[in-house]
Amino acid sequence: MTDAHLLITEHIDIWTSAIKKRSATGRGSSKKIELTGIKKLRELILELAVRGKLVSQDPNDESASVLLEKIAAKKELLIKDKKIKKTKALPDIGDSEKQINLPEGWEWIRLSEFSEVKGGKRLPKGHALVDYKTPHAYLRVTDMKNGSINMHNLLYLSSQTQELINQYTISKDDLYITIAGTIGDIGTIPDELDGMNLTENAAKIVFSSVNRLWLEKSLSANFSQSQFLEKTNQLAQPKLALHRILSSVVALPPLAEQHRIVVKVDELMALCDQLEQQTEDSITAHQTLVETLLATLTSSENTEDFNQSWARIAEHFDTLFTTEHSIDQLKQTILQLAVMGKLVPQNPNDEPASVLLEKITAEKEQLIKDKKIKKQKPLPAITEDEKSFELPTGWEWSRLEYVALNSEAGWSPRCLPTPRENGRWGVLKVSAVTWGQFNPNENKELPNSLEPRVQYEIKAGDFLISRANTAQLVARAVIVPNDTPQKLMMSDKIIRFVLSSNIEGAFISLVNNSSISKDYYAEVAGGTSSSMKNVSREQIRSLVVALPPLREQQHIVTKVDELMILCEQLKAHLNGAQTTQLHLAYATVEQAIV
Repeated sequence: MTDAHLLITEHIDIWTSAIKKRSATGRGSSKKIELTGIKKLRELILELAVRGKLVSQDPNDESASVLLEKIAAKKELLIKDKKIKKTKALPDIGDSEKQINLPEGWEWIRLSEFSEVKGGKRLPKGHALVDYKTPHAYLRVTDMKNGSINMHNLLYLSSQTQELINQYTISKDDLYITIAGTIGDIGTIPDELDGMNLTENAAKIVFSSVNRLWLEKSLSANFSQSQFLEKTNQLAQPKLALHRILSSVVALPPLAEQHRIVVKVDELMALCDQLEQQTEDSITAHQTLVETLLATLTSSENTEDFNQSWARIAEHFDTLFTTEHSIDQLKQTILQLAVMGKLVPQNPNDEPASVLLEKITAEKEQLIKDKKIKKQKPLPAITEDEKSFELPTGWEWSRLEYVALNSEAGWSPRCLPTPRENGRWGVLKVSAVTWGQFNPNENKELPNSLEPRVQYEIKAGDFLISRANTAQLVARAVIVPNDTPQKLMMSDKIIRFVLSSNIEGAFISLVNNSSISKDYYAEVAGGTSSSMKNVSREQIRSLVVALPPLREQQHIVTKVDELMILCEQLKAHLNGAQTTQLHLAYATVEQAIV
């Protein structure tokens, strides 16, 4: 077994455990997380290859210096035959450019000494790509993926368009390099795309006398990529000039060693593919197991079933909750259990929710009589289909409208783009109520030319809910805390519910943010795209609430707060362990290339 194989097998836990979160966790691990350890391993394999540390040197190989002489002689002959033009000589390679120690038999060379770099061509004015297949594919940067061309979404040229740019093609013997937007991606051209047209945002590297796959791997390694990055013109649209590509420095091995490097890199990359697949399969299986076991808690029909399900989870807690996704699933399950009455025991001595609803109704009728609020149109009775689970003893089905005294939308005047200054009036943005905790700093200042509408000023205890946001975030809610700043008004995209004093506001917020309510809002929300969904005040008023006795509401909120703190502590410990794994992966790479 070679040193490179040992590097993989002896450190396999580091490569497979070093994982970085990309975005919000969820199913589909390959999209939501980055397998950083395996990514670093791939980079390391290429870096060892260009440093001559991946395969052993053979003293019987014809040295790279002889190969250089052959390249120079061939180039002179092509110039003499007027097949290529003589180019301006570049400076000798300086010591500052020789950033690695070359093995015996290797030589430094500039890319210009054995290759040409030629740009692609933009579409002629008035011409467009077509989405039906013609003999002329047009290769875009978006088609250039993972060292080759993605064949699935190709666009094509008409014969008339291709005739105008038929000199700007790329051969299956060339390499492509992206030079605008995405910089420095290198790859090969599949045989079936030989002779197709190339975008102006990429170039082709035309060469001979060296192994094509070795050159592709060499130019993909960090040693070459860092050169491209340094040479990129950092304008609003970064661009890598063709002459700067030609000036790049390459460490040239003997031709026979180039072939051995290609074989070894391909072999090790195949091992990385296996590791990656196994890791992703393991993550997916783990997520499925966690979701399945947690679902048995919320679906349990009685206390005995619930206790048995929890015992199974508790027995393997340390191995189940080892990822951010699993902890987030645990948090969501806690909320689900809370609003279903499965998180704290019921107390038969508590005043039932039916009495609580009678008190709220009486309170509202008095406010209507005193003309402090207007009478609202009654909402439809709750149907059996809307009752998503069996209620515990003492609970009642209700709608959000019936646990609130009043509701109203805010006001959205044309405001200044910046948050208000001290003492000024401001209008809350939707982001003030989006993330489960009230953020008064998310506001815009009311200009001097407009008078504030004090009736829309928020107050402690208000239940605020966003009626417009993305599909994932629409109808998120918060309770305004006691220490909230003054002179902040709601926008018309925020609905305020003034809850009765007989209701624990934090519990209603838990209900609104639970998965049951999210499913309801997803079903009723309008909007033309997932980037902006809307729910009406009427739809929010109609939200079905499973209402416990007041004392149980308070107990539930306390228990949820305790468990969420534990979940955050668990996540912090996990993040610390993942950071350690990432550091180990980076350290192993640095040690290997010294």
